[in-house]
Amino acid sequence: MSNGGNPNILVVEDEEHLAAGLKLNLSLEGFEVTLAGNGRDAMAAFLQPEPFAAVVVDVMLPDTDGYALCQRLRSSGNFVPVIMLTARSSAVDRVRGLDAGADDYLGKPFEFEELVARLKSLLRRQSWQGESRERSSTLNFGAAAIDFETHRVTVSGESHNLTHLEFELLRYFAENQGRVVSREELLEKVWKLRHFPNTRTVDNFISRLRKVFETDPKHPRHFLSHRGTGYRFEPNPS
Repeated sequence: MSNGGNPNILVVEDEEHLAAGLKLNLSLEGFEVTLAGNGRDAMAAFLQPEPFAAVVVDVMLPDTDGYALCQRLRSSGNFVPVIMLTARSSAVDRVRGLDAGADDYLGKPFEFEELVARLKSLLRRQSWQGESRERSSTLNFGAAAIDFETHRVTVSGESHNLTHLEFELLRYFAENQGRVVSREELLEKVWKLRHFPNTRTVDNFISRLRKVFETDPKHPRHFLSHRGTGYRFEPNPS
């Protein structure tokens, strides 16, 4: 948040006219806006004391790309909501962005109203994590406690941040616990992709969940593989 109380959005975009247009229109919507024209300036912006509420990043940048920038953020422990902008709108590119840790993906050209709606949706989810409210819709398994209302995740009392897609995958498993779920079903229900051939992306996300929730990720007890079929979530393995 900015000092004035309005959400501060970092826009990483090298097309000057588009960056200026985004800054003007987001400012009219009540956001504070910081601009960065490349990945180097974007990473430097994250060193300033006031954290950003969200990031809007173009995939194509002069010194890096949005995928690498997002991966650097996530690997450094920064889970600020990220929306990627790109002229590449294929399912493969969308999945690559989500795999990198982006929370949402918007293809160019886009309607500004849609960008604002998606930003506000991400900020609402982010605000739930910091609110003190009655806990409900919880899931407990092993040493983990998940609150689906506030998006709080703790393992052995330690807080963990999940990206939006990781959280949605966990939610789907919780709703289908004990049942073998195919990769194709997960891609359709969680990723919203139908007939997508790259099922390896599901395996990558399962690996992420295992690293957070399994005592021994190489020998999982909760997120179980079924060779050639899919995965099964067991909250209380025998």
